[in-house]
Amino acid sequence: MQKKFGSMVAVIVWLALVASPVLAAREYWIAADEVQWDYAPAFPINPMTGKEFAAEQRVFIEQGIGRRYLKSIYREYTAGFRALKPRRAEEMHLGILGPVIRAAVGDRIVVHFRNNTRFPASIHPHGVRYTAANEGAPHSHVASNEHQPDGVVAPGGEFTYSWDVPERAGPGPNDPSSIAWIYHSHVDEAADTNAGLIGPIIIAKREFASQDGVPRDVNREFISLFTVFDENASVHLATNLAACSGICDPGVDEFQESNLMHSINGLVYGNNLGYSMRKGERVRWYILGMGTEVDLHSPHWHGATLLHNGNRLDVTEVLPAATKTLDMQPDVLGRWMYHCHVNDHINAGMMTNFIVE
Repeated sequence: MQKKFGSMVAVIVWLALVASPVLAAREYWIAADEVQWDYAPAFPINPMTGKEFAAEQRVFIEQGIGRRYLKSIYREYTAGFRALKPRRAEEMHLGILGPVIRAAVGDRIVVHFRNNTRFPASIHPHGVRYTAANEGAPHSHVASNEHQPDGVVAPGGEFTYSWDVPERAGPGPNDPSSIAWIYHSHVDEAADTNAGLIGPIIIAKREFASQDGVPRDVNREFISLFTVFDENASVHLATNLAACSGICDPGVDEFQESNLMHSINGLVYGNNLGYSMRKGERVRWYILGMGTEVDLHSPHWHGATLLHNGNRLDVTEVLPAATKTLDMQPDVLGRWMYHCHVNDHINAGMMTNFIVE
């Protein structure tokens, strides 16, 4: 009887281990840093035309503050924040976006965060499971001004976030093998994201995830944030005003217009040169949105079509804080235009190219 009971216990333990998801810790060291960001580093040449910028385009890159702004961005470091982690070649298209946080369903994400900026900051994730202490957003019921229990970090401070990745954080029944979420600072949400504190989370189905979390059924991944960065609403407006020449009055419409940067990953007029692929590859595109009621974007790819949840298209739509995952298999060589199809956004520079070799 005792032997039979022991066998039953062993079977129960084995079943529990098999049924339980593997909880792997995906660890990241991410800081919010202040940088001088250039929206159009190829200036005075417009990479879309190969010619100098036209007068109507210079409104956004030369008038007022110009094309360079002090911004806060997320950057990845080696363990213990010992050194800044350089981006790999396949990550260069990310532009202003923070590092890609990857996980598979069943994992736990651990993010060590350091705030190197002069303003309070945080990391608030979408999609994954977290406690209030790891939410990265202040709450009115917290008496302390630091809101430390919610993961809001004062300048010079550090905090470690822990988020779980249950099945409801991963791809759904109609999704491909991986999907994207957004993370961003949520202290003064509008001012923080306009300052540049935003990045992607990519969650893969466990059976498709490689050791580093990349889905094994795709050859290449690209991430695009479509947003109008409103530098008038950035936490760094006062500092950027000190560098302004010409019309520098926040009450003047022309000045406000010059500070609306219609960008893909923080770059305008084709200055993002990292979207390169080969003919026939399985290419996955993650589209992110952020902003206000004017941020209704319609990404359009020339020369190719994509699949979104089984539907064929070459134009999709994205709203603020929403995401889309689409798959492409390019079949025509060339340098193809990739842009938002909203007319005003085209004119203001929300465009670049993707290259099929």
